[in-house]
Amino acid sequence: MTILELGADETLHVLVPSRRLAEAVEAFSPRVRAHRVSAEDGPPQGEAALAQMWVHSRGSVPLPEGFLEALPRLRLVQLTSAGAEGVVGRLPEGLVLCNARGAHTPSTAEWVMAATLAAQRGLPSFVREQDAGRWSFATHSTLVGARVLVIGAGDIGTAVGRMLSGFDVQLTYVARSPRPGVRTVDELPELLPQADVVVLLVPLTAETTGLVDAEFLAAMPDGALLVNAARGPVVDTDALLAELTAGRLRAAVDVTDPEPLPADHPLWRAPGLLLTPHVAGEVPQTGQRALAAVTAQIGRILAGEPLADVVGDY
Repeated sequence: MTILELGADETLHVLVPSRRLAEAVEAFSPRVRAHRVSAEDGPPQGEAALAQMWVHSRGSVPLPEGFLEALPRLRLVQLTSAGAEGVVGRLPEGLVLCNARGAHTPSTAEWVMAATLAAQRGLPSFVREQDAGRWSFATHSTLVGARVLVIGAGDIGTAVGRMLSGFDVQLTYVARSPRPGVRTVDELPELLPQADVVVLLVPLTAETTGLVDAEFLAAMPDGALLVNAARGPVVDTDALLAELTAGRLRAAVDVTDPEPLPADHPLWRAPGLLLTPHVAGEVPQTGQRALAAVTAQIGRILAGEPLADVVGDY
């Protein structure tokens, strides 16, 4: 249980990345003072250096040099996203890291469903035929009754499972730690050959970087679909490109390694690939959910309640 303690009349100084967020947190309580800062502009100065809480909007980007050192009273780094790979393990001792678990959940789960259905039913190829003015009848795969392996049994993974329930799929969850209804990563060699669709929803860590390598992909059956809504480096790009070029596997990815994908990268031209530019979590309501997560966290601090969605204490 982690609590960020304030004195009874103490002001909570919060660093925020936007005017909209500044207005929202100050409207939440007269005890809150917002300071709009950009980490790229250098260390905070003046009253902003008194901040106890920093709302960081880019958890996938490494922390800037000297920024945290200029904040002697900082106790909480609050992300507006679930991804935290640019921050995890990089905070000084005594700081708490929290993410906005749930802010991107509905939209990311929706993207997984949209991309999976589009890839299974061959919609990208039909769109290309439409652009060319060709009526090209073809039969593709289906999601109904498919064997789906979801790697990552967190908030987004369980949301995907709920959405899949109407398609009569054979759903298997995989995670790092075993628990009822969830298999472990160690069992992947046994599970992958049985999967028609493999969905990646894991955070980027030392353990998941390169998880989907040539051996992983070789274990998937011919014609199977890989769906990546996690992070690009979870997948070995060269290994995936080899399988796509051979026509043995298909993929739908929202993230790549490198990212953004250079214009001359061969992945753009890979057959059997549906590619979107890291937009899975981006819908108009995402910002509202992130703002709600931040203000709810501030409410807990002011009330002396435990923080929510703690990623780790450092």
